Amino acid sequence: MSDKTMSADEVVGRLESGMTIGIGGWGSRRKPMALVRALLRSGITDLTVVSYGGPDVGMLAAAGRIRKLVAAFVTLDSIPLEPHYRAARESGSLELMEIDEAMFMWGLHAAANRLPFLPVRAGIGSDVMRVNPGLRTVTSPYEDESTGVHETFVAMPALRMDAALVHVNRADRLGNGQYLGPDPYFDDLFCEAADTAYVSCEQLVDTIGTTEPTKAAAAPQTLLVKRHSVTGVVEAPSGAHFTSCAPDHDRDESFQRLYATTPWPEFAERFLHGDEKDYQSAVQAWHEERR
Repeated sequence: MSDKTMSADEVVGRLESGMTIGIGGWGSRRKPMALVRALLRSGITDLTVVSYGGPDVGMLAAAGRIRKLVAAFVTLDSIPLEPHYRAARESGSLELMEIDEAMFMWGLHAAANRLPFLPVRAGIGSDVMRVNPGLRTVTSPYEDESTGVHETFVAMPALRMDAALVHVNRADRLGNGQYLGPDPYFDDLFCEAADTAYVSCEQLVDTIGTTEPTKAAAAPQTLLVKRHSVTGVVEAPSGAHFTSCAPDHDRDESFQRLYATTPWPEFAERFLHGDEKDYQSAVQAWHEERR
């Protein structure tokens, strides 16, 4: 066991152009935005991004860093379609593999279990097969006892990744991560499906899951990410901003509207010109201007 803490810039220093990067969270909820912002500050590009997409995808697409996107959707939740992603998609600047949410989940499961694919009913009879001509089907070798039919499934390929980036409420130095909100999403699968995984957290604590008052006590099911699948841990208070990270903070809806309605070069110039402290200061200054 070892101390896995590092900075966001140190995480990005381990990434390379051309990699396949998985980004946890869901839509505009608990996204590892501090890590995404660090990625944007780098020169890394030509990425394949695997994500239940939100502003992580929108920002990387707007900055021209994505070659291919694998996603079930790209949304800001309260704004149904992520506008910067839509602009990139309409301009044809990225390749898209758009699949059903369940297919995406089984692709993560397949990768986490080191399988080449897993069979799934989702996608059969839909346009998913038409818009993804590379997908294949597989016929069950077992006859259904009631119908005598050998059922056909989509053979969902494993979504194997070079690196995964996720954000949780609490983490310890060993790499154990804890979520305290209403949904784990699939952050554990992202970590297990990747060769390396980097976890940012709202708060770094001594030990996850103890009953001591100074430690992070919680029910076992909140202990989402296990140290064996984690390469590095980054303490990043408000690191999910402007997405939500309940119960630590809600989505910053006013700032999200600003992001969604501001041309990308203007937004990037004002809010992404420096490091994470500069970003937080710029956000605070913007909110003070509105008062």
